Amino acid sequence: MKIYIVEGSNSGPVNGRLAKAELALAANSLNFKLVDNAASADAIISVGNGNISDKAVIGKKVYVVDNLNDIFADPKKILNEAKSKATVYQQSANSAAVATSNNGQKRIVAVTACPTGVAHTFMAAEAIEEEAKKRGWWCKVETRGSVGVGNELTPEEIASADVVIAACDIDVDLSKFAGKKLYRTKTGPALKKTAQELDKAFQEATVYQPSASATTSNNKKKGVYQHLLTGVSYMLPMVVAGGLIIALSFAFGEFQEVLKSVNVVENGVVVVKEKLVNELVGEPHLKQIGDLAFSLMVPLLAGYISYSIADRPGLAPGLVGGLLASTIGAGFLGGIIIGYFAGYMAVAITKYLPLPKSMEALKPILIVPLLATLATGLLMQFVIGKPIASLMNELTIWLNTMNGTNAVILGTLLGAMMCTDMGGPINKAAYAFGVTMISEHVYAPMAAIMAGGMVPPLAMGLATLIARKKFAKAEQESGKASLVLGLCFISEGAIPFAARDPLRVIPCCIIGGAITGGMALAFGSTLMTPHGGLFVVAIPGVVKPIFDYLLSIVVGSVIAGVAYAVIKKPESAATEIATA
Repeated sequence: MKIYIVEGSNSGPVNGRLAKAELALAANSLNFKLVDNAASADAIISVGNGNISDKAVIGKKVYVVDNLNDIFADPKKILNEAKSKATVYQQSANSAAVATSNNGQKRIVAVTACPTGVAHTFMAAEAIEEEAKKRGWWCKVETRGSVGVGNELTPEEIASADVVIAACDIDVDLSKFAGKKLYRTKTGPALKKTAQELDKAFQEATVYQPSASATTSNNKKKGVYQHLLTGVSYMLPMVVAGGLIIALSFAFGEFQEVLKSVNVVENGVVVVKEKLVNELVGEPHLKQIGDLAFSLMVPLLAGYISYSIADRPGLAPGLVGGLLASTIGAGFLGGIIIGYFAGYMAVAITKYLPLPKSMEALKPILIVPLLATLATGLLMQFVIGKPIASLMNELTIWLNTMNGTNAVILGTLLGAMMCTDMGGPINKAAYAFGVTMISEHVYAPMAAIMAGGMVPPLAMGLATLIARKKFAKAEQESGKASLVLGLCFISEGAIPFAARDPLRVIPCCIIGGAITGGMALAFGSTLMTPHGGLFVVAIPGVVKPIFDYLLSIVVGSVIAGVAYAVIKKPESAATEIATA
């Protein structure tokens, strides 16, 4: 029998592909032939419900499998039932409404951005592009990642687009889309429920106007947490640069002592060129650069929290408030508090300060920055600065002197949080804490965070190697990619496994991550940069002690991987739990 398999728009990009792979493997074992078009098929199966992008199936009999669990439980049964349970497929009203102009081809553009600008930014972009391609639409996605703007959209491409999708977890400049229909979402839904998000984009998009009132309304919808993530994302490159430069200064400081011991002959006299050595590789010079980079971290954090709330008028008061927090010693906690204050103060002045129409144009460039900066500065200097500075001093002392049980508990908690939702709010909360503590020169929490965050993808990759026969071919391939992503500290590499089998995968990962985080801090591990995965080990001084840090990652990953390999049931017998 000839089988043609398609995906419904509600199947989800991860589970839909896994379900198709299941049916393909079962078809081979039954000696059914898979074909690539509806016309030559004896039976058509739709993986999941919703609109089908292949218009050739309209009017033909299609077996729509609403519940993907049925496919994972018994794919052979689904194939055998395909002809008898198929019904005539008709295009839905929503699908007809989305069908398009531009000679029948829909045109969409999108922007993706996540707090770290590494994993979700590009995975969401790929999911949108693939779903659009599957539907026969023209699509281009601009990424706002850690390396800047990628695949930048041109004015012509934006002008010809039917809709703009902004899948962003942080605040980004969308002013170039003024006047276009824009749909806002986040990278998570864009990655996991791509088809639904594309359908919603055409149904719910509204014309984007980057006015002050629109900005205020949109930023209220973001919520407090997303404003914090925006600040952290802009601060992150400075943390990386400052931490690595300071680590290099320590490494060069040791090299400096070696060079000083080398005798240099000049005009027959043995001398030591200490000044030359100091100028070239002296620790004080490199450390000064790193310290200056660190001094900008809190201002950037506060400035872009405020920017996320109030747009450009909030940037100046936020930066000034953050600089004062850093100068007074209020640190990242003072920066966060004053960033929110500056942003909401700018919004309040914009909204409630009445001015003649002739002066309204001065609000965003003169009046709001002036008044908000003055209020922010006075608040930090005379009200909250010293109390927060005292609190930060006590917290820093406690973290730097932490050892024994307290260190293990903190490391266990942070490692477990990194594995709970793999890039979600809990994961990002732990990560934001580690990043901000680096700004206070406290390097232990980030060691537990990065080590724990590497466990889920490494464990899933290891499980596919240990229990290879229990995994479908598609999952085996995902396992290989997961290992590489794990080495790079990209926790999202485990998402395909967690999406399909959350009740087994997530507990195994949490246990492994907790063990790794607890071991890392029990060993007294420190990490001076918030990203880079295993590759930061190659830079002298960034990770200490190296062997113990690596051992904690290996132990947690092996425990989580072996545990999942043992409890996972073979695909042919398991009733897997899938989520869209």
